[in-house]
Amino acid sequence: MTANIQGLGTPTNSFDPGSTGTNGSGQPDFVETLRDGMKQIEQLQTDAQQKTQQLLSGNGQDVHAALIAVQKAELSFQLMMQVRNKIVQAYQDVSKMAF
Repeated sequence: MTANIQGLGTPTNSFDPGSTGTNGSGQPDFVETLRDGMKQIEQLQTDAQQKTQQLLSGNGQDVHAALIAVQKAELSFQLMMQVRNKIVQAYQDVSKMAF
């Protein structure tokens, strides 16, 4: 008994690191999703820095709000680093595969 192996065909979406946008299904692509996540983390860090500066300058900033902003920024940065580590690990695993 023989089974025919059918080819995968031509790729519908080639990788272009300079392109942003959506994939064929209208959802954001992987690179754009990572960029958006990094922008959100940067915004949280900027917000925490501003609240800390306002607290230190005595502009009536609440201590609790400043500490919460700093913790949000720290946790989001730690999450980003874990995601980065998983991506690097997946790349290393794929690069070790024999084709």
